[in-house]
Amino acid sequence: MRLHRLELCAFGPYAGRQAVDFDQLGADGLFLLHGETGAGKTTLLDAVAFALFGRVPGARGDVKRLRYDNADSDLVTEVLLELSVQGQRFRLVRSPEYNRPKRRGGGFTTQKAMVSLTWLSSDAEGITRNDEVARTVERLLGMTAEQFFQVVLLPQGEFARFLRSDTSEREKLLEKLFGTQRYHDVEQWFRDRRQMAGRKVSDQRQAVREQVARTAQAAGEQMPEDADEQWLKDLSERVATLVSAAQATEVESRERARQAESELAQRRALADRVRRVRRASEQLAGLPTEERAAWRAELAAARRAVGVKAAHLTERQIEQELAQVRDRERAGVRRLGPVLLEDDPRGQAGRLREEAGTLRQFVAEAEQLTADQRRIRQQDKRREELAAGIRQLGGALSQLPDQVSIARQRLEKARDARTRLDAVEEQWKQLSEIAVDADRLPALERALERAVAGDRKAVDEHQAAYDRFLDIRQRRLDGMASELAAGLVPGDHCPVCGSTEHPVPARAADGSVTREQDAAAQRAEQEAKQRRESAAARLRTAEQECLMLRDRLAGKDPESLKADLKMLTDERDELRVIAAWVDRLVAEVGRLEDETRRQTERHAEAERELAVVVSELTSLRENVDERTERVRLARGEFPDVAARREHLLSVADIVELVANAGDEAVGVEKRLVAQREAVVEAAAAAGFDDVPAAIAAVRSDQAIAALEHRLEEVQAVEDSARGVLAEPELAGVDPAAEVDVATVEAEAAQAREVLEAAVAALRSAQQRHTELAEQGARLRSVWAALAPVLAKYDELDALTDVVIGRGQNARGMSLRSYVLAARLEEVAIAASRRLRRMSQGRYEFVHSDVAGPRGTRGGLGLDVLDDYTGRIRPAKTLSGGESFLASLALALGLADVVAAETGGALLDTLFVDEGFGTLDPETLDMVMDTLDELRAGGRVVGLVSHVEELRQRIPTRLRVRKARAGSRLEVVA
Repeated sequence: MRLHRLELCAFGPYAGRQAVDFDQLGADGLFLLHGETGAGKTTLLDAVAFALFGRVPGARGDVKRLRYDNADSDLVTEVLLELSVQGQRFRLVRSPEYNRPKRRGGGFTTQKAMVSLTWLSSDAEGITRNDEVARTVERLLGMTAEQFFQVVLLPQGEFARFLRSDTSEREKLLEKLFGTQRYHDVEQWFRDRRQMAGRKVSDQRQAVREQVARTAQAAGEQMPEDADEQWLKDLSERVATLVSAAQATEVESRERARQAESELAQRRALADRVRRVRRASEQLAGLPTEERAAWRAELAAARRAVGVKAAHLTERQIEQELAQVRDRERAGVRRLGPVLLEDDPRGQAGRLREEAGTLRQFVAEAEQLTADQRRIRQQDKRREELAAGIRQLGGALSQLPDQVSIARQRLEKARDARTRLDAVEEQWKQLSEIAVDADRLPALERALERAVAGDRKAVDEHQAAYDRFLDIRQRRLDGMASELAAGLVPGDHCPVCGSTEHPVPARAADGSVTREQDAAAQRAEQEAKQRRESAAARLRTAEQECLMLRDRLAGKDPESLKADLKMLTDERDELRVIAAWVDRLVAEVGRLEDETRRQTERHAEAERELAVVVSELTSLRENVDERTERVRLARGEFPDVAARREHLLSVADIVELVANAGDEAVGVEKRLVAQREAVVEAAAAAGFDDVPAAIAAVRSDQAIAALEHRLEEVQAVEDSARGVLAEPELAGVDPAAEVDVATVEAEAAQAREVLEAAVAALRSAQQRHTELAEQGARLRSVWAALAPVLAKYDELDALTDVVIGRGQNARGMSLRSYVLAARLEEVAIAASRRLRRMSQGRYEFVHSDVAGPRGTRGGLGLDVLDDYTGRIRPAKTLSGGESFLASLALALGLADVVAAETGGALLDTLFVDEGFGTLDPETLDMVMDTLDELRAGGRVVGLVSHVEELRQRIPTRLRVRKARAGSRLEVVA
């Protein structure tokens, strides 16, 4: 992984846009990052981490405040990073989420986080989704964010604390560095499984205890402390003995109860026979003999009087009918009132109906007269409505032509606006583009000024580098004799003269130049030349862009362009508003023309209808006058003709009713005389002396049924009693005899109680035996289920102890500690190589897996072997400078181990933090040699330090300058 360029805007303490060219900084493979405290050195490293992973390392990432507090609201906070990984060059642009002022109104709104990945080495499509970018970066780097923070941004402070920490603190730091959470998860997995298995064993044992309790309860005994198979067998034998004893008792009790029930049945049968004989004798003695004879005589007379009763009832009905007919006749006479009834009422009724018939035609005349009068009122009202409508339509028609004219004028104006709108739109578009270009002109002019200054600076730097190269080359040529003399070997031929003797070799003069210095000067001149060519190309591009833009503006300034654009915008907006009315105005004109046509047709139709109504009114009034006189003569004194006709018909009906009632009364009187003679004949035929005697013998149907029922009941009692006494089994039974049943019943009841108790005891014993068998089978089942669960738990318990460093684990190290110890051993080996070189062979790391005092776990011991004494000493005894060397060696060793673990990916860019101030000059030289080894092969190492000597040693520097308006970067090369 190699970093090429970093840009950050409104990020951390940087108010504006700042850029870092790592290709320029890393040209020598080593550069220094320095500046005042709080200026923002660490922020640059945070920006690299944020661009790659969307977060920053350490506690700074928890705050999530990455935006510069006083940044311009229109300035977007973002980080741009260009880098190469595995032959792929790409650009990452990432913005965090932050709150910015609203562009309209007060308050704040949330600016969403954004990210994009653009491929620079291929034409592949870019990525904008955060999860896809994260997966792509992690796949290319082969490292997680945590590993990157540990390997690329070397945390010397953590390793210094690591050297002096105890085992528990060292374990926490190693877990953070190596990410051994998965091994911790494995340990926890074993603990959880053991706990789950333990709960299963506990549950299974509880199930055994509960089943033992149920089994003891089924047998009716107390639960034992320790239950086994022998206890269950003895329990079953005791319950079986109880069942046998209960069965014998039940058989004996059942036989005694049977004998008692037999004796009781015999006594009850004898008592029942005595009771039946006694009851039958009492029924015969209590029969009503005299009342039965009277009931029979009364029933016979009532049956003979049935015919007389029917004839007498018919006589009463005829008398009622005659009275009703006479009432109708009298009522009819009263209804005639002043009208005199003639001797021939039927002829009188005919004459009245004939007169009513002559009035029928005048009834129709009266109805038509009423209809004509109603029609006249309706037509009068319609005439007034039509006249008012004609006046209203006339007023509306007088206004419509003006409305149509106005609408047509507006339509022509809208159509003209639509025609002009296209041309104005095109002018507005061109002018908008020119205005946008005018806004770009100041930036392009500033860019041109920077390009001119950059080109001038590049020319000066190249000229200086070229002059320096010529000077060094000339000085080397001047000292070429001494350079050749330095390569002479006694006995070998001189490359110039061929002699094997070298009596007076030339010596190097002061200021002579070596071959390496000459080559370095030549490379510097070539690099300056390339920078000069690049600056010239940028200058040409800036000049061309400015020239094209000035030609496009044609001498107009931005203010005049904006004024013209505003005028054109107002005109365009006005034309858009007017042109939008075209379709609606077309519809409006059509609607008004249609409305004029409809109103004209309605006016003509109303005038035609008014003429028809006036003509009809004239005709109706003439007919009404003629009909009124004829109807007046026909109705006479009555309200109308229909009333007079109805009166005549009503009188005719009453006269005819009176005549019919008189004729009907004569016929009814004849029938009444005949029926009275029939009643006398019926009474004599039934054997009665006269009609009143027959009527007195009459009984209702309910009374006759009651007499019959009484006679039947008495006869039934007599027949039943005699039948009972005639039964063979009752022969010789004395009704006065007494039978003792109570004593035998008491004995039988006692026998039944004894039997029920014996049966209950047997059932209880059998149920207990059955339940014991079921519960015993379940107990054996839970005993069988407990064994494999217990065996599995014992196995898992022993294995868990081994994993967490207990039990049979001879080292007393957990799985996580074992992995950490292995990683620590690898780091110690890799770090020892660095430490031996930086300490001139004196120190190297020694890893130990011996357990510490008071049960402290082993595997994480890390001491230092001192070659001066040959003894191992604690890392806490190292001095400040030695501790820095050791921590730096550990950090570099960690970088090697993690790089190998992630697939051996080459880390071309490393950053080393503070700590150089504790080193003496000689040790600092050794450290710098080690860092030189790191940058061998194209690596770039960035040192973060305040040490002044490093500024003298490292020519390429990136300085961070702190200011109230925001920090800024300055490259010194």
